[in-house]
Amino acid sequence: MSAPPLKKPVVTEREARQVAEAARERDWRKPSFAKELFLGRFRLDLIHPHPLPTDEAVRRGEQFLTKLRAFCETKVDGALIEREARIPDEVINGLKELGALGMKIDPKYGGLGLTQVYYNKALALVGSASPAIGVLLSAHQSIGVPQPLKLFGTPEQKQKFLPRCARTDISAFLLTEPDVGSDPARLATTAVPDGDDYVLDGVKLWTTNGVVADLLVVMARVPKSDGHKGGITAFVVETDTPGVTVENRNAFMGLRGIENGVTRFHQVRVPAANRIGPEGAGLKIALTTLNTGRLSLPASGVAAGKWCLKIAREWSEAREQWGKPIAHHEAVGAKISFIAATTFALEAVLDLSSQMADEDRNDIRIEGALAKLFASEMGWRIADELVQIRGGRGFETADSLRARGERAVPAEQMLRDLRINRIFEGSTEIMHLLIAREAVDAHLSVAGDLIDPEKSLSDKARAGANAGVFYAKWLPKLVAGTGQLPRAYAEFHPAGHPDLSAHLRYVERSARKLARSTFYAMSRWQGRMETKQAFLGRIVDIGAELFAMSAACVRAELLRTTEGHGREAYQLADVFCRQSRLRVEELFGRLWSNTDDVDRKVVKGVLGGAYEWLEQGVIDPSGDGPWIADATPGASEKENVHRPIR
Repeated sequence: MSAPPLKKPVVTEREARQVAEAARERDWRKPSFAKELFLGRFRLDLIHPHPLPTDEAVRRGEQFLTKLRAFCETKVDGALIEREARIPDEVINGLKELGALGMKIDPKYGGLGLTQVYYNKALALVGSASPAIGVLLSAHQSIGVPQPLKLFGTPEQKQKFLPRCARTDISAFLLTEPDVGSDPARLATTAVPDGDDYVLDGVKLWTTNGVVADLLVVMARVPKSDGHKGGITAFVVETDTPGVTVENRNAFMGLRGIENGVTRFHQVRVPAANRIGPEGAGLKIALTTLNTGRLSLPASGVAAGKWCLKIAREWSEAREQWGKPIAHHEAVGAKISFIAATTFALEAVLDLSSQMADEDRNDIRIEGALAKLFASEMGWRIADELVQIRGGRGFETADSLRARGERAVPAEQMLRDLRINRIFEGSTEIMHLLIAREAVDAHLSVAGDLIDPEKSLSDKARAGANAGVFYAKWLPKLVAGTGQLPRAYAEFHPAGHPDLSAHLRYVERSARKLARSTFYAMSRWQGRMETKQAFLGRIVDIGAELFAMSAACVRAELLRTTEGHGREAYQLADVFCRQSRLRVEELFGRLWSNTDDVDRKVVKGVLGGAYEWLEQGVIDPSGDGPWIADATPGASEKENVHRPIR
């Protein structure tokens, strides 16, 4: 039977938080460098010496990169994809033949079995040729059918779907709805049990790859009933199933070639055998998948940084102003230094996080989130700086530059394409909250009941006793540490190289300061801590900078001992750490000296209409229409624009 038309579930803020909390991985079975960092413990031993891939992983990875580079250089026309807002079918079919759809899929299912490190290198390479192709491959493998099945699928499901995903079938991940973004507690798409099937009804928005996909991972709410636990559940759905309609192909300011749409399900029958995991496990599956899936976005940031550095170098040598190349003017030179140093750090963060994911001896849920957050913000800044260095030519399109006889540098496209990374797979604001929750997990584990208004006095008493024991041991360790020893981390100061040991000592001291600041905030605000989103965002940003500094130093030492660019790597790491330390000091200052209180007052005034007079004197070109489109379940009234690749 199908579900009757439903209104969006109405939930309180507390209920929404409870849904998100239930989906979290609660246990820490493996060590985590970033988790320890937020607790004030600088565990350099968890990342140094830098983990390395096996010789076999390198051989297979480099072999594929060689083939992929040749394909991109001869078969991919990024400018054409940008102009026509579509990846040609022959390009997608060429990628299929190359095995690019199965980069992360085990060879026993027909995939290439690449490591996370080489998967990201491949995404960076193909994304530099066309960001839209990078997104297509990433959405297919990082969050589409292959990854959830790899982690949670049954042997039968893997045997049925993974060979198709490796060679022929494109997949997509469907969670977001017109009125549901990062608040899955209000998910309205339903999957009603009916015999050996489930019947899906609902509408999904921003379905990347959805327009061309053959297979979908769909999150839907199963009603609780006899024999059914219910809850948000994941399903594999064939897009050619009756009742599946792609109602619209969405268009965006950037990534114009991506196949992103609106998908409606009306009485779509899905076999129970296609359910991934048990009922109610959908959000946990999604979050676990994203632990490594988020690393695909830093790959695009690294690719952007490398390209921006190349263009900045070449242009700044060729362009002269006031008698010398603009690179020799300090205002421009500072931007070039930022691009170079930050690109080095981005690659350090990505490679370290990816290699840790491959080794699987560390829990990288925080590292992956920090990598996504840091790369999406810094990648955008790098692209913005390139546009500024290019001046008017940075604002001009590549086609326009080409038409008047100049090199067709798509700087403005890079800026547009990268903007979505600050929203994709968890916006910066959501990432702040997600990482902050993990960062304070140890505190909530021992003292959470103290600030929970629903807990009894006896529960609070027990929590108080546990907290007393924990803090009696923990707080004294935040007073002094290795970072205060002048010769600590001496191996990071080899003769003839910049002194990176000083930066690592700074990271150690700052980690303890960060942990103290978090404790002070929890003591001050207690149960209101979760509402202090600006404060929590700064805490997370400090942690991201400290993680990036650590990764940059460790990577520089790796390159010094294994490759021929050690001196240059040390210089880049040193400059990045100096720039990062300035940002960290500013963030620490803004923890306690900021405009958060008055900002809230202004927001209250804006929403209350107190400043409507300030809006006068302009014309609103947005026209009429609802802010959020109607997503009432029912039969589709639109043409199906699903376009399978043939």
